[in-house]
Amino acid sequence: MSLREFFTRAVENWPAKVLSLALAIFLLIYHRMSLLETRIFFTPIVIEQLNAMMPSNSYPRIVKVSLKGESQNLNSILEEDIEAYVNLKDIRTAGTYKVPVLWRKKGTAQGVEPLQISVDPMEITFSLDHKVSKFVPIVVNFAGQVEAGYNMNSYSIEPNQIVVEGPAALMGSLSELQTELIDLTGRRGDFSVTASILHTDPLIVIRGEGTVTFSASVSQIILVRNISNVPITVTGLDEQFIVEPELITANVHIEGNDSNTVETFRPSRGFLRIDCSQISESGDYVLNILVQAVAGLNIRVEPREVKIQISPIPTEEE
Repeated sequence: MSLREFFTRAVENWPAKVLSLALAIFLLIYHRMSLLETRIFFTPIVIEQLNAMMPSNSYPRIVKVSLKGESQNLNSILEEDIEAYVNLKDIRTAGTYKVPVLWRKKGTAQGVEPLQISVDPMEITFSLDHKVSKFVPIVVNFAGQVEAGYNMNSYSIEPNQIVVEGPAALMGSLSELQTELIDLTGRRGDFSVTASILHTDPLIVIRGEGTVTFSASVSQIILVRNISNVPITVTGLDEQFIVEPELITANVHIEGNDSNTVETFRPSRGFLRIDCSQISESGDYVLNILVQAVAGLNIRVEPREVKIQISPIPTEEE
């Protein structure tokens, strides 16, 4: 067969032959693809190139990723090496936009063939607003009470305010953020804990570590009571002398931790006294007031000393 005859026969009915070849290639590809396995997982969406804008509405945070390929290749791909993302670099005004969800291969997914990748949803609708940053104070959120008989005198948090970012529409109404519950139950002394800042709106971004250091001063409650004009007993005075004035009193200041002990205390006879056992002649004396100890009470007397006059007992002739 001459070359001319071969060429003539080759191009004879060429549309049918091309169609048959294309169909054969399609069937081959379809057959190969039908032999491929599918792997499905979910991955977070990365938002890129936001510039001065931020999402102001809820949107899907994850997408479904479908991989189709040979079994041994699919099993070798780490989920984090298929990244789903949206690019918002061209959006500079507030509004609502429908943006395609894109994907890229990294690490273990690179160079894997054959590999088909699809994401669901394929598009996401964003409402975008201008990004606003500001300082917001932190408010402590307490739970429980310190131990009975104790009091939290003071507390502090560090830092007491943080920088947050968010869409302008939300940031206008944001005046404070709270910490997680700080439990005071049973506390009997100073303590310090690290507490997370509650972050309930995913559209608001907290800059920094998102925690504060809480420090508190806790001490026992000191109950105070004053008792006026408590009689002072004279002891040890020689029988040949008398004391003037006959009634000597002082004021008593008591402190204690137990309310029952403080409130029910009643000074007994001899609770306050002065010791005159060293006095052997008449005259004016200044003596210290002696106080009887009472368990659970801290006692202070005012004045701490008294001035008395010692005179001999008058005789009948006098």
